[in-house]
Amino acid sequence: MSVNQQDLDPDSTTDMEDITNAEEELIKECEEMWKDMEEYQKKLSLVGTETLTDSNAQLSLLIMQAKCLTAELNQWQRESPEIIPLNEEVLVTLGKEEFQKLRHDLELILSTIQSKNEKLKEDLEREQRWLDEQQQILESLNVLHNELKHQIVTFSESRIFDELKTKMHDIKEYKKKLLITLGEFLEDHFPLPDRNVKKKKKKKNIQESTAQLITLHEMLEILLNRLFDVPHDPYVKISDSFWPPYIELLLRNGIALRHPEDPTRIRLEAFHQ
Repeated sequence: MSVNQQDLDPDSTTDMEDITNAEEELIKECEEMWKDMEEYQKKLSLVGTETLTDSNAQLSLLIMQAKCLTAELNQWQRESPEIIPLNEEVLVTLGKEEFQKLRHDLELILSTIQSKNEKLKEDLEREQRWLDEQQQILESLNVLHNELKHQIVTFSESRIFDELKTKMHDIKEYKKKLLITLGEFLEDHFPLPDRNVKKKKKKKNIQESTAQLITLHEMLEILLNRLFDVPHDPYVKISDSFWPPYIELLLRNGIALRHPEDPTRIRLEAFHQ
């Protein structure tokens, strides 16, 4: 330190000129670097307007970064490092520049964080509103569930069985009543022929049938039972006990149908299908 002081003391004017020249060169160098940065910025803006496809986007960015690094390397290789005089004014100036740069960077970071905080705050408020709405819906559903739960009437198995048994008994009684009414109607309006009158009219017929004729009610019962007991083959063989006028009555009125291949067999029309 004493040696440097001895070198600076003989000619202080020369030192001032060197400092002035160093400042001018530093300012000039900064201006040239600023111009180079503007040129690079223009080139990057022109390149940025080009649309990159998804397949070669990463490759193009890597090539661009390599070109920028190569240009920066060439620039530093062309320049020779200069020793900046370590006096107080230069150090203060450099410190102020670094401090201002750091302050600017911190302000940008603060602005970015504040914008992110605002966005997060908006998202939080929106999610909170959605949560409140869902809680209101849940409360409404719980109230409705409680109301429906109190309205449910529990039935025991014995009670259900008794009700079904009562209904079946009523149906059987109603069916029995219908059959009795139908039988009385058929007996009154469709009686069997008088066999004495028939014998008088057919005294000359030696081969008179000795089979016992059945009523129309019995005939319908036979056809009905066959229809429900053997639904795949509901036809009944016409026997001598079927009175032919009754058979013709059922066929002409569409109550019975004759077999398409065997005319001696008939079936009841399936009105329930």
